[in-house]
Amino acid sequence: MTQQDSEPLELSEALAQVAGEVERTLTAILPQPDGEGPEATLFEAMRYATLGGGKRLRPFLVVSTARLFEVPDNVSLRVGAAVELVHAYSLIHDDLPCMDDDPIRRGKPSCHVKFGESTAVLAGDAMVPLAFEVLADARTHPDAAVRAELVARLAKAAGPQGMVGGQMIDLAAEGLALEIGEVARLERLKTGALIEFCCVAGGVLGRVDARALRALGAYAHDLGLAFQIADDLLDAVGEADHVGKAVGKDAARGKATFVGILGTEGARDQAQLLARQAAAHLEPFGPRARLLSEVADYAVARTA
Repeated sequence: MTQQDSEPLELSEALAQVAGEVERTLTAILPQPDGEGPEATLFEAMRYATLGGGKRLRPFLVVSTARLFEVPDNVSLRVGAAVELVHAYSLIHDDLPCMDDDPIRRGKPSCHVKFGESTAVLAGDAMVPLAFEVLADARTHPDAAVRAELVARLAKAAGPQGMVGGQMIDLAAEGLALEIGEVARLERLKTGALIEFCCVAGGVLGRVDARALRALGAYAHDLGLAFQIADDLLDAVGEADHVGKAVGKDAARGKATFVGILGTEGARDQAQLLARQAAAHLEPFGPRARLLSEVADYAVARTA
């Protein structure tokens, strides 16, 4: 499938459409349980933690930015699926007792509650190499240089200078009074680095120039911070049944957040400002970027 030529979709419809396509792509990529041996349990845990839930916002960003440059959906969906594998791995590990100790994820028992801690750790471990296997596959892009750049960018976004590094800072900062700049850096690494990869990946797939990549990166920077502030707000004032996971955890663990520093209304105002800034970075792409612009508003208005 290529970029849609029919009537423009509303954001909710477009999100649902891409989520369904990502689900089908992941269903085909994830290994199927075969028999009743130990590997079958591992495969089942991987599928349990990845399929059948989540907003799929990160793959949506990959697909939507790729469409700006007329990249076929069957290509960008594979990159989106690889990102979702890394994201699902991070959620499995975040939920472990040694991390955030969350028993609920996406409205159902967390992977370690369902399958035990050892299997959950291995399921998360298995998703990372699978993600890079997908990116390195010629079906993801015919140009080996493009595939290599995607691998390198995702490795940096997910590793010690990105998501994992941010998680380490987050753990070390419990009970400390961080300045707002320190919280912003923490969240830029923990959440924003993977979101930035998603946005820039569409440009990499389209082999665009450095100027376009910078615009996408700037959009992702502000979007990622707005998204994390919205998460902080959901934890502070949301309802667990609606959010799909436990709430009130940040305050209970003494975590420094935007809400804790700015207050509820101040954090909400900051998120809205960042959403407007994110949309402004898309102006060079004109009306084609309408859905991406609307994603910025969606990120701060969501209730789950």
